Amino acid sequence: MRSSNELRTMLRSIDRKSYPAYKSLSGAYEFGSYKLVIDHVQGDPFASPSSVHVEIPLKLAGFPTELYEKDWGRIALQDYLTRQFAKQVEAYNFKAKGSGKSGLISTARCGQEVLERSACQIGGGKVTARFLVGFPAFGRTIDAGGLEKILFGFLPKCVENSFFYRCLDQKAVQAAVYLAEDQQAVRELLKKEKLSAFVANGSILPRKSGVSDQPMNGSVPFVSPVSMEQTLVLPHRGKVTGMAVPQGITLIVGGGYHGKSTLLSALQMGVYNHVAGDGREFVITDDTAVKLRAEEGRFIRRMDISLFINDLPNKKNTACFSTMDASGSTSQAAGVMESIEAGSNLFLIDEDTSATNFMVRDDFMQQVISRDKEPITPFLERARDLYEQAGISTILVAGSSGAFFYIADKILQMDAYKPVDITEKVKGLCRDHKAPRIQAPGFQLPSYDFPFQVRKLPSDRVKVKTFGRDSFSIDRETVDLRYVEQLADGEQTQALASLLRYALEQAADGRRSLRQVVQVLMDTLDKKGWEPFCGSFVPCGLARPRRQEIFACLNRYRGQ
Repeated sequence: MRSSNELRTMLRSIDRKSYPAYKSLSGAYEFGSYKLVIDHVQGDPFASPSSVHVEIPLKLAGFPTELYEKDWGRIALQDYLTRQFAKQVEAYNFKAKGSGKSGLISTARCGQEVLERSACQIGGGKVTARFLVGFPAFGRTIDAGGLEKILFGFLPKCVENSFFYRCLDQKAVQAAVYLAEDQQAVRELLKKEKLSAFVANGSILPRKSGVSDQPMNGSVPFVSPVSMEQTLVLPHRGKVTGMAVPQGITLIVGGGYHGKSTLLSALQMGVYNHVAGDGREFVITDDTAVKLRAEEGRFIRRMDISLFINDLPNKKNTACFSTMDASGSTSQAAGVMESIEAGSNLFLIDEDTSATNFMVRDDFMQQVISRDKEPITPFLERARDLYEQAGISTILVAGSSGAFFYIADKILQMDAYKPVDITEKVKGLCRDHKAPRIQAPGFQLPSYDFPFQVRKLPSDRVKVKTFGRDSFSIDRETVDLRYVEQLADGEQTQALASLLRYALEQAADGRRSLRQVVQVLMDTLDKKGWEPFCGSFVPCGLARPRRQEIFACLNRYRGQ
């Protein structure tokens, strides 16, 4: 390994040379309290910025072992350090002037969720922090003085103020990890108490706007109905009281704009921990929960949707169903079966984004269109069996059909953002009305043993491009993730692109099932980290997706 002095000498030797001379700087350099590694040098000042990382020995970083020895603590600490480093580098961003991206210094931009990111990792006896630097230039001529200012002036201050325990607000560091420990305690209590979700009193559920995930100022704090109120005792926060949603079928009803979808949106993101001040710190949902919806036009590959759709007039086999352009009902049926295969224990459904004919068929319609002429078995008639035979609960926002009242275990009415338990009142009304058909025969889950057969990538020079959170392309094949609503960050989409590429090159051998392929990906990520998925170096822009989103991604890849 070369010294920092050697790096300074090399920099001065290439000053004013053509931009490609920067590539000679690739490698590792000793900076005393940390190691600087230049992983990849951009081709010119207008290209994607250079990838750089630093490694700080844990002994020198000085963080108490108890803060990161558990996975939830390690992830919370990594998240806190990433946020601190982002604040530090922002103060120096573009202070070195020049053409193109000269002087840029950036790392992951964290949202309200606490995610495991490649931008900061604790393991192997060190803290590794990854970031981007725009190597400065005048036109396409190297400005070595500008890069020297970044690497020897700005960066050491940022590293010291971000990754050394002695330089941080130690109580704030501890608070971030303690919050994660309390959140983990709630997740464990959900399983112990057979709950689907918990929403603490005082939570702020509405968001500032459609483009901001910050809490809305002046919004109504959440208060649980007394009948569903439960107090949990947490390691650091102590007693926290809120609404405990039991396993089973829970219905959320109410007038428009009263907060039904706002509550469901908070629950769907409750699969992740949230940072302090978010307002949803103790909105905790079963972390296998999946938000289901219709996705007209989605791709379906060899999926058994016969639990919901059968006896199609074209005689197409729905026990091994494929289509390039699914309807609303077939896409939602595929979403259910995909989520079961992914191990989901909870479905979150909003009637507004569902296919009506998939969800329910009223008595009058069944009289007009006889049973033997309708290939769809609606979700209404499968929901109880999904819970009682497969252990899968449902939280459903409903507004148009009273048929769901007959299958619900709990019924919440949202009234001006305040939930009211109306279960007993509605069950009394149900006794005065004729019950619709709420259960269909022939409930049986598929075996999920289809081989995952996809087209192999043609070569190692396959281009992968990400388009924000919503989609990416691989070998010019676009994977549309717009309706995979629980992706919290574009870095998760970037990670999914890398995972899919690895699956196509290494795991999908034509014999393994999709479940087996996903397990290979999960095991590799757990044991070896990001390295196997990233080629020559690990970039800073990756965030770990859940198992459920990995299934969703692989199922939406159209390559055959």
